[in-house]
Amino acid sequence: MKVAVLRLALLVVLLAAWELAGRAANPLLAVPPSAVLPSLRDLLLLRSYPGLPASLWLTVQEIGVAYALAVAAGLGCGFALGMNRLLGRAWGPMIAALYAVPAVVWYPSLMLFFGLGAASKIAFGFLLGFFPITLAVLAGVRQVNPQLVLVARAYGAGVVTVFFRVMLPSMLFTLVGGLRTGLALSVIGVIVGEILGSKNGMGALINHAYGLLRTGDYVALVLVTLLLVVGSDVLASLLEHRARRWSD
Repeated sequence: MKVAVLRLALLVVLLAAWELAGRAANPLLAVPPSAVLPSLRDLLLLRSYPGLPASLWLTVQEIGVAYALAVAAGLGCGFALGMNRLLGRAWGPMIAALYAVPAVVWYPSLMLFFGLGAASKIAFGFLLGFFPITLAVLAGVRQVNPQLVLVARAYGAGVVTVFFRVMLPSMLFTLVGGLRTGLALSVIGVIVGEILGSKNGMGALINHAYGLLRTGDYVALVLVTLLLVVGSDVLASLLEHRARRWSD
């Protein structure tokens, strides 16, 4: 109850500060929450942007494909580097160094190669999600106690049994954390890619409203997109909680 009250108080303070700042600012550049509500109503009623459901569904599809590819490639690469000590020591630091490079520098090349369609957004979301998943798997494999693996093999456990009964519980928290981070970054990558250059999707609608100085519609679209981002993180947190219960 205390946590809920503190969160509500923070939300009220932020909305009050936003209202005061929005009333004092240029209406073409900033609007208060009281002016956003009519725009949000028109948006949800499909008056201002009738194509909202199609754009939202397209963005969700791009996120799903980008994240699925990031998970498949990240798990494969992470386990390959983690299970082979030589490859891990040789290529692990290189992947960490590439992860440190600001991802936005790769987007112009992706846009030139894949075009302005969905492929470049999926590639950008995949790129952002791939690195944290790979590094999380690599770190998780390295933190498994080799003595436990040795004892399990000595008692006749096979490779599959050792993985599911010994390795996976030991690396589960790190793995789930990497998957959650990869999901958040894949969502951000797709949406940012749409904003930087796209003809469809939520990012394209945001860019359109911003370019026409329809500030109320712009903020309303950002709020809908924010709901999508928060919803994906909530889903990831529920899966993480379930994984922790399974591990316990």
